[in-house]
Amino acid sequence: MTDIIKTGNIRAAKNKAFAWIVAILSFITIFPIVLIISKLIINGYKQINLAFFTQVGPDTMEAMTAVSGGHVIPGGILNGIAGTLLMVLLASVMAIPLGVIIGVYLYENTTKRYAAVVRDVSDVMQGVPSIVLGLISYLWVVKHVTHGYSALAGASALGIMMLPLIIRSTEETLKMIPVSIKEAGFALGVPYHKIILRVLIPTGFSGLSTGILLAISRVIGETAPLMLTALGSRMVNLNIEQPTSAVPLLIWEFYNDPNMVDLIWSSSLFLMGFVLTLNIISKRIAAKSKK
Repeated sequence: MTDIIKTGNIRAAKNKAFAWIVAILSFITIFPIVLIISKLIINGYKQINLAFFTQVGPDTMEAMTAVSGGHVIPGGILNGIAGTLLMVLLASVMAIPLGVIIGVYLYENTTKRYAAVVRDVSDVMQGVPSIVLGLISYLWVVKHVTHGYSALAGASALGIMMLPLIIRSTEETLKMIPVSIKEAGFALGVPYHKIILRVLIPTGFSGLSTGILLAISRVIGETAPLMLTALGSRMVNLNIEQPTSAVPLLIWEFYNDPNMVDLIWSSSLFLMGFVLTLNIISKRIAAKSKK
């Protein structure tokens, strides 16, 4: 009886020690993130006002005058917000239908060799650095399609980056749908293409939308591909055939000007909040799909 009590005490002590180790390691992991977010909020909230969302960025002289006088830097990042939304919208139009179609193909042809090759290529693309995809888009689109920097070229680079995530999320989502649902459609005499469009995709809509939102969250903060394709613009430009700006591009431009430091923090805070919102929405959708 004594040995049993000792063994139980030892196990309880080990469990308690392990719980403390996990808690300490978790704190060490989360603490740098808390510091980063705190730094962004403390340094970035000063520039968040109505002008920040409704005006374009100032020139160096305006920023220097405001900083020397201790005032808020005039202007904002409207051109970056408009350009980001435009290119993400174009990239989504290009990548979402193609990614869903390829994902459905992989789901329906799991054992075929060509499907395995496509799956491997998709997995490799997820690990390719964004600057490489930007260079590919420059060589393919900027040089031979648009013949210059443009929002369309930037959207093409972002679309290429979105494809692997959408493909894999589509395939994995469809795998979680019970086969009996598809068999019921066949039993009722529903054509194959209607089973895909009206049964499988609507059933897996929550999972598909989660993957799409995560893909958008990944590309919305990319800078390197847009430097090689969209280039940037000081004004709001909604012409897809002309260079346009984006929030990450503005952050890079502000970084090269010592008078724009406050705008760097505010733009980063805005971008972080936007991406965080998309991630929260995707998690809510995923949680509902599990229920």
